[in-house]
Amino acid sequence: MSISADRKQELIKEFATRSGDTGSPEVQVAILSERIRNLTEHLKVHKKDFHSRRGLLMMVGHRRRLLDYVKKKETKRYEKLVQDLGLRR
Repeated sequence: MSISADRKQELIKEFATRSGDTGSPEVQVAILSERIRNLTEHLKVHKKDFHSRRGLLMMVGHRRRLLDYVKKKETKRYEKLVQDLGLRR
């Protein structure tokens, strides 16, 4: 369900805005999106895991708030991020 350290480092390198950047909204959204994808796959198999489902909904809400923040600050960054991650919105 969680992501490996190697995968996390790949995401940080791909979405970092500058060197040493690990906490920008783009990196946080990318990591959350990966965790959401993994948890979604888990829930397809374990349909009655309601505790994990609640965690999934909390992560989706957190990602939504981060995306709203990026959109408010700089629309071009938001559009590029959504396109790179393949999000619907």
